[in-house]
Amino acid sequence: MTGKLVALLVAPLGTALALGLLGVLLLMFDRMGAKRWALGLLVCAFGWLTLWSLPVVSDALRGSMEARAGDRVLSRLPQASAAVVLGGGMSGPRPPQRPDPDLGRAADRVWHAARLYHAGKAPLLVLSGGMVRTGNGSEAEAMRSLLLVLGVPDAAIFLEEDSTNTQSNVAHTVAVLRSRGLQQPLLVTSALHMPRARAEFERAGASVTPAPTDFEVIDQPQDLLQWLPSSDALEGSGRAFKELLGQLIWRLAR
Repeated sequence: MTGKLVALLVAPLGTALALGLLGVLLLMFDRMGAKRWALGLLVCAFGWLTLWSLPVVSDALRGSMEARAGDRVLSRLPQASAAVVLGGGMSGPRPPQRPDPDLGRAADRVWHAARLYHAGKAPLLVLSGGMVRTGNGSEAEAMRSLLLVLGVPDAAIFLEEDSTNTQSNVAHTVAVLRSRGLQQPLLVTSALHMPRARAEFERAGASVTPAPTDFEVIDQPQDLLQWLPSSDALEGSGRAFKELLGQLIWRLAR
């Protein structure tokens, strides 16, 4: 919970809100010096929020991070003993309102895992994802249900259902890999998440081959819309900041 709160504050929206709130509080003072500081904080909050809401800025940040994710071409990936699929793209059913699993932004991970299996790249898919909310079912089970529909046999699927974040994904998955004697698995996760996830596996002493998916930034002609604030761009910047924060924590903990 503490980590999520820190990530929210570090994200552009959280930082702008914190600066804006501090500025409003300072405006309550009558002293001119306090008001100058307050106006400065409000201007900084607005400018910071606007900057990371621009698609051209958000795309530049995320694109530079995705460029370090690994090979994008499935055919160039080596054959491996297994593929580890990290959760984060699906949530389980919640009947009666939602009888089926819900596909999120990063559900490409599951589709990519099925492609790897059918291409003969990985005979075993280790699905890592625990129960996010009580009564919601594990994310690993939700991924399994989609993979079965995509033609992956149940015998080729192993569920790791105890993890709730990237660190626990790695800890529990590495234990599974070692107990089964599986080495150098393919690692399937979103391209934006891959640098941090790979670093966590290496920190745990496990070597993996990146098999990234869910690429967000593509080359496209620049137009006026790229320079206009967008809620999607702001949300993307927030996710990028979360990954950068995770990488910083990892480096400090080395």
